[in-house]
Amino acid sequence: MSKKIVKENWKGVWVFAEQRDGELMSVAFELLGEGRKLADARNTELCAVLLGDNCAENAQILIKYGAEKVYVADDPELKNYRTDAYTKIISEAIEVYKPEILLMGATHIGRDLGPCLAIKANTGLTADCTKLEIGDEEGNLHMTRPAFGGNLMATILCADTRPQMSTVRPGVMEKPEYDETRTGEVINLKVVWHEGDIKAHILEIVHAVGEKVSLAEADVVVAGGAGLGNAKGFELLQQLADKLGGVVGATRAATDAGWIDRSRQVGQTGTTVRPKIYIACGISGAIQHIAGIENSDCIIAINKNESAPIFEIADYGLVGDLYKIVPAIMTELDKEGVSINE
Repeated sequence: MSKKIVKENWKGVWVFAEQRDGELMSVAFELLGEGRKLADARNTELCAVLLGDNCAENAQILIKYGAEKVYVADDPELKNYRTDAYTKIISEAIEVYKPEILLMGATHIGRDLGPCLAIKANTGLTADCTKLEIGDEEGNLHMTRPAFGGNLMATILCADTRPQMSTVRPGVMEKPEYDETRTGEVINLKVVWHEGDIKAHILEIVHAVGEKVSLAEADVVVAGGAGLGNAKGFELLQQLADKLGGVVGATRAATDAGWIDRSRQVGQTGTTVRPKIYIACGISGAIQHIAGIENSDCIIAINKNESAPIFEIADYGLVGDLYKIVPAIMTELDKEGVSINE
């Protein structure tokens, strides 16, 4: 049984500011935007926790995006993520400063780090959240996430322990405005290593050859569903995505069929996206998929079935054979010399 805590001793909303190769990830800013709402609701401070090497500049960027305080651990051993190193530093900071809420991105790093911190802090963790709000007078964080394969949304509370911890899907929350005039406080965390603290050592970092823009951060997504009929259809969608400077996505039906890698799945049980343009090709519009694309600026649907649910949320709908429509679109783009960046 966990030891009873005094909730009043736990103050502040913390955001884990994930960085890779010294560059802050977009999800860190998204979490600051959502963290601002939670901090205001609790009348408390919004803080970021940043680990890295020579990361003073990143601390200032976080302040410009809304962090009132940035807890910084700056050390060569923290340049690249390692579970034991990051867990040690952040768990020690939690013990000293006692934040009531800690948010992390549901990235590869966040999904690894979150459970380790929860164990150290003897608290709970709600993973892959799509909605967060202060939902009662006691100040409990109501954390909502998909359950049962995305067929149900579950709201989870961590009423008896602190901090209340959540990983949040990239692309779900809105990024706050950058304000050059914002000022804040940088608090340097003590970094002391003892023998055995770091068990894993990095021998080499191999970057996968792939797209420069991730699915969650792309301005243009061209996605395919069961209507493609086969894996070869994604070659056509890749051509259109290349012309528009975008990336290719897919529905669960397409990934389950093995037509494209599961990392390309868009939707409630995949990646949530909010691009400027989302082109849905052969996608009927299941509710789980709609939940992952509804924040797109513009949705263009191409489908043979004029009654497909996707047309109910699409800004533009094209009824017809995607294998005729997509090539026609590319021909017009070539003819007009259109670039999405113009």
